[in-house]
Amino acid sequence: MSDLKQRLSADMKQAMRDKDKPRLGVVRLALAAIKQREVDERTELDDAQVLAVLDKMVKQRRDAVRQYEEAGRQDLADQEAYEISVLQTYLPEALSETELDALIDEAIAASGASSMKEMGKAMGILKPKVQGRADMGAVSAKLKARLGT
Repeated sequence: MSDLKQRLSADMKQAMRDKDKPRLGVVRLALAAIKQREVDERTELDDAQVLAVLDKMVKQRRDAVRQYEEAGRQDLADQEAYEISVLQTYLPEALSETELDALIDEAIAASGASSMKEMGKAMGILKPKVQGRADMGAVSAKLKARLGT
């Protein structure tokens, strides 16, 4: 079992003991999403794959917060924001702009990408390094800007 999954399981048990229902709900959602992916793919997920699942959950909740706020449902937006805060405790520390720029430069150099047609090569190198540490949409936009010039 991956370290991250073990940590989630331990935190679920602790939330049960503490009778912390909101946190328990979020941790159970995360474990259910991980289990669903394991069942779908018939494999045991490693830490990188668990991180990808958690990252996807955070992204979905960010989109939901934006939509709820536009619809004037602050109560639901607050619930999603709480879920994001709990999920982010399992993600690695976010990259700073300078760290991200350095990784993008490194990926471009390693892949030899010089145009938009070769963006996939650079993204393939970059994605495992930034997964869970930066918004992939923003990373993609930065990479496009670099290759577009």
